[in-house]
Amino acid sequence: MKMHVQSARTLLATTMAIALLSACGKSADQASDSAPTNAAPATAVTEPAAPAGAPTVEELQAIAEENFIYGLPIVMNYAVMYEFAVDKNSNQFKAPFNEIKNLTHVATPKDTAVVTPNSDTPYSILWLDLRAEPMVISVPEVEGNRYYAVQLIDGNTYNFGYIGTRATGNKAGSYLVVGPDWQGEKPAGIDQTFRSTTPFVFANFRTQLFDPDDMPNVEKVQAGYKAQPLSVFLGQPAPPATPTIEFLPASTPGIKDNYWQYLDAALAFVPESENNRESLAKLARMGIGPAKTFDWKDLPQEYQQAIVKGTKAGAAKVTEFVASGSHDLNGWQVGSWFGDQAHFNRDWLLRAASVQAGLFGNTAEEASYPITRVDGSGQTLDGSQHNYTLTFPAGQYPPVNAFWSVTMYDGKTQLLIENPINRYLINSPMLPDLKKNPDGSLTLYIQHASPGKDKESNWLPAPNGPIYMVMRLYWPKPATDKLSILPIGKGTWKPPGIEVAGPPSASN
Repeated sequence: MKMHVQSARTLLATTMAIALLSACGKSADQASDSAPTNAAPATAVTEPAAPAGAPTVEELQAIAEENFIYGLPIVMNYAVMYEFAVDKNSNQFKAPFNEIKNLTHVATPKDTAVVTPNSDTPYSILWLDLRAEPMVISVPEVEGNRYYAVQLIDGNTYNFGYIGTRATGNKAGSYLVVGPDWQGEKPAGIDQTFRSTTPFVFANFRTQLFDPDDMPNVEKVQAGYKAQPLSVFLGQPAPPATPTIEFLPASTPGIKDNYWQYLDAALAFVPESENNRESLAKLARMGIGPAKTFDWKDLPQEYQQAIVKGTKAGAAKVTEFVASGSHDLNGWQVGSWFGDQAHFNRDWLLRAASVQAGLFGNTAEEASYPITRVDGSGQTLDGSQHNYTLTFPAGQYPPVNAFWSVTMYDGKTQLLIENPINRYLINSPMLPDLKKNPDGSLTLYIQHASPGKDKESNWLPAPNGPIYMVMRLYWPKPATDKLSILPIGKGTWKPPGIEVAGPPSASN
C-alpha cells in the first residue's frame, strides 16, 4: 500500500526468496513457509511426454521468465485480496466485498500482510466487487488542513483514480466506480466516474493523523466514508446477483510455493484486452490462465525445470531493476514506480518492480517515496554495526503540500520493528516536539539503543541488524515550485544522505 500488507516478507524483501520457486508444483493447500528445494516436484511414476502443442523447453523457460514478471503484481494483489476480503479465518481479514473496514490505529509490527506498511495514516479498507453493478463511494467534507486520499487500484495494480485532498478537494462528494464492461451515463448526484480494468478493486483510504490524541477526529472522518451499490444510491431495484466464486485459497506467505497456481486462478479476474493479449497467449502456452492448453501435471520434469529456471531469471530481473531502475539521491533510491495503465504502458518490469518496492504505492504526484538501505557513501545500513544521523538543513524539509515522514523497517522483512518507545516513524506533525540545532537544522538519531534522554525526542529506533528506511512525501510540491522532488530524479530538492555517527556502544 506502500501501505502496509506483508506476510509477503519473503517475497518482497530485496533478497527475493521467490527466486526459489522450485516447489511450484505443490497444490495450494500444501503451501508452507519452509524454503523449497531446487528439485521440481515429481508428477508421476512414469515420466510423461510433452503434451501436443506444448512449447519447446527453451520456449517454456523464456515464457516463464517473461511472464513471472508480467504476473507478479497480479499474484500479489490476488493473495492480499483473498486475505483481506475472502478468508474470514485469516488474521489479516478486514471485511467482505463492498463493506468498509475502518482501522482505528496506524500500522504496528503486528501488521504483517503488506510490506513497508505506512504508519502515518489510519486506513479504511474497501474491496469492491463490481460484477453485478457499479459501486458508489461517498466521502464527507474534511476540515481543510487534514489530508486524505482514496486510492483506487485494480487487479492489474494500476492506480486508476483518486478521490481526496489533492485530486478532488476536501468537499463532500459521491463517486462512481465501474467495472470494465459497464455501460451507462453518469447518474445525477455523482461527481465523477472511475473505470477499472478488472471486476475487483481495492479502494485504499488514507486519513491523516496529526498525533495520537487526534484519533477521535480521524474516526469522525472515517464514519463519513460510505460505499453502496449504484441501485441503492439511486433507490432502484437491484440487478440479479452474480454467482458465488470459489476462490483458490491464497496467502502472501504461500506465494513462493504456489506462484503459478495463484496466477492461474487470478487471471480469471483479469479480462483480456489489447494491453495484455500477448502475455495471456504466452501464458496459455505454458498451461496458465483461462485459455490454458494443458495442466502442470502433464509436463515432463525437464519442462518443469525450465519453468523453475525461467522463474528465477524473472525474479532476478525484478530485483536488479529495483536496485538500478531508480534515481540515486544521496543514497536514497527514488523512482516513478506507480501509476495508471498509461504510466506503465506494458512495461511489465517496471510494474513488477513497483510492487516489490512496496505494494499498493501511490502515484508520484500523490506521494513520493525515497527508499534506502545505504548511507550517503553507499555503505549498507546496519544497526548492529553503527549509529547514524539524518540531518535536514534549515528550510530544507521535504517540500510537500500535505505532510512528510521517515519510517524505519527491519531490513530483512521490510516490516515495522518492536522498540521500547513504540515509535516507528518521525513525521512533520511531530516537528513542534522535536529539538532543532542552533542553526535551525533538524537531526534525527537513527540507532538501536536510545541516544539518551536529551536526544530521545529525535530518536528513530532502528533494528539491531539490517535497516530499510522509507521517506514519504504526501502531495509533494509541484515541479514549478522553488523546491520540489518532482519530476522524480530531476527535482530541485534531494533528501540528505544518512551519516555514520559511531559504533552502537558509543554515546551521542
